[in-house]
Amino acid sequence: MNSSAFSYLNFIHFSQLNLWDFKRYISKVVSSKYPIVKLANFINEENKRIKPFDFPEEKFEILGVNNKTGLFDAYIEDGNKINQPYKIVENGFLAYNPYRINVGSIGLKTKDQKYKYISPAYVVFSCKKDLLPEFLYILFRTDKFNELIRENTTGSVRQTLSFSSMGQIRIPLPSLEKQKEIVDRYNAKIKLAEEQEKEAQNLEQEIDQYICETLGIKIQNQLEQNKISYLNFTSLKKLSRWDVYNNKNQVLSTKYNFGKLKDIIIGKPLYGAGEKGINRKTDVRYIRITDINEDGSLNNDVISAENVDEKYLLKENDFLIARSGNTVGKTFLYKENFGKCIYAGYLIKFTLNLQKIIPEYLLYYTKSTAYKAWINSNQRANAQPNINSNEYLNSPIIIPEIQIQQRLVETISLKKEKIHNLKETSEQNHQFAQEEFEKELFE
Repeated sequence: MNSSAFSYLNFIHFSQLNLWDFKRYISKVVSSKYPIVKLANFINEENKRIKPFDFPEEKFEILGVNNKTGLFDAYIEDGNKINQPYKIVENGFLAYNPYRINVGSIGLKTKDQKYKYISPAYVVFSCKKDLLPEFLYILFRTDKFNELIRENTTGSVRQTLSFSSMGQIRIPLPSLEKQKEIVDRYNAKIKLAEEQEKEAQNLEQEIDQYICETLGIKIQNQLEQNKISYLNFTSLKKLSRWDVYNNKNQVLSTKYNFGKLKDIIIGKPLYGAGEKGINRKTDVRYIRITDINEDGSLNNDVISAENVDEKYLLKENDFLIARSGNTVGKTFLYKENFGKCIYAGYLIKFTLNLQKIIPEYLLYYTKSTAYKAWINSNQRANAQPNINSNEYLNSPIIIPEIQIQQRLVETISLKKEKIHNLKETSEQNHQFAQEEFEKELFE
């Protein structure tokens, strides 16, 4: 039958059916300048297993898989705590979660991963001689290939990609020499991106060292300093709280006396709004702790508040500090170029006295090792770490002359600009690597 005469019907031979699932048979045809092959002809499922429970006294090194790093050394478990056979993953094998493959949960075992066992819930497979494992691994993580994966998953609630279903996917397959060339080009861009990320990290460390050197900061661990194994003594006059988490680290300066945050603010701190966030774009952004990046910028996850109380509207140079959660102590300096914003309840707003403090100086100082040492020593370890507004008011801050603050801000701002450019270029190189890989394979 000539199916080309039908614009709304798609015909397939009965011999080509492997599952009664229509979606895989209406998938788009893969187009490439390279031969299109069925993946099943180039991969083998690997099911070699070990029974850890047969070796109850031994330690077993277990692998995990995530969508960022692929395979990673996850944890070590006693054999007597593992009640099922685990799969063995050799170098060059790939492993994926059949329930999360659509979000990139696949990994390639290389010499970088020292562990070799993985839960039997994962699919483990190897490549035959005409297919480079690294080539297939990169292909798996492209947007185009994930479209093909989505077309081949089964299940209405929990999407699953079995090994046999994956084998039905058709992929472009260059020669081995060409695969290696494509992989090498991809890796060159990724390596450049990683070098730029590393350079940005080094600059961040330089900033911290510069702050400590300029302000004469030294950090001492009180527990180590006391040289007593089980007891730690402190003077009563130094106590501000009755808990054992306080004063673990002592921050000293050889150049300046410490002031307190309350010395450089106007008025009282204000806790944020307890409003519900909504995914509707309005002219007022709702800033949550999770929206603030570690460098003090905002991410792109913009939401609005269900209601807007004007008392929570931020003004130029308002300073926010996170009071609760895993990111307690995270800081943010508001600028009008962020647009109109209110802030959420787990943030505290402080209005700065601009006669005494340059806002950018305070932002950089609160990102430093010195301030983070105080945060780590003073957060309450309840269900969630917590520091309240009164405790923040008494947090130690070195407040040098305005001229010194200005010099610090100017020097750090130049480094921050370099860091921003490096991170932006690194992200672009990651993106270019993927785009060029896809462009080379798919038409």
